[in-house]
Amino acid sequence: MVKGLIHKLLRAAALSLASLVTTQPAQAYPVDCAILLCLAGGWPASAECTYARAVFIRRITPWPIEPPLQIWRCPMGVADRGPLQSTAPRVWDTSNQIGPPLGKFILAQVMEGSADIDISGLEFEFVRSIRVWDVRHYSHRERGRDDDCSESYNMRLGTYGAQGAFGWQRTTPAAAPQWVLPTRRCTSSNWRRGVGVEWEDYEGNRGYEWVAY
Repeated sequence: MVKGLIHKLLRAAALSLASLVTTQPAQAYPVDCAILLCLAGGWPASAECTYARAVFIRRITPWPIEPPLQIWRCPMGVADRGPLQSTAPRVWDTSNQIGPPLGKFILAQVMEGSADIDISGLEFEFVRSIRVWDVRHYSHRERGRDDDCSESYNMRLGTYGAQGAFGWQRTTPAAAPQWVLPTRRCTSSNWRRGVGVEWEDYEGNRGYEWVAY
């Protein structure tokens, strides 16, 4: 049950926090440990989880778009390896000028980083359930002299690997859930832009958040 997992993660997070208190400034509190715990428990009502969820959502709010859970910033294995070591990811950005007033946008971003303990088991499947849908542009409308329908899009999907590493890949409208693209009908008003995140808690309960921009 979730209680056993929460107990395990609470112990790891407490050890992490104790280490940070003695080795890092106060502002280095590992909010990602709180995100991990609160996500697993279905975002229970508490001041800590309210703040953790706010950070989780704020990270996907443009710009830039960040991984909502940065598990490499929650050193759960700190008790086993001694002094705290950085597990921050390396980032590669590729930008392209696509014309005013949109300016420069990140076209590709790969985050390298992973948990410092083995999270490949099914008990951590809730981490890999997180998916970030970045809809830069979507439209399906009549175009041209013959009023033919034309569907155009620029979309990518962010997912987590077996050990919590985060990466982006191109995706298509057909792969998106309905809350991302409510309709694909050919209409003059069918236009969509925004970022959404979906997740499952430890018991498989689903949730999502959409941020239009």
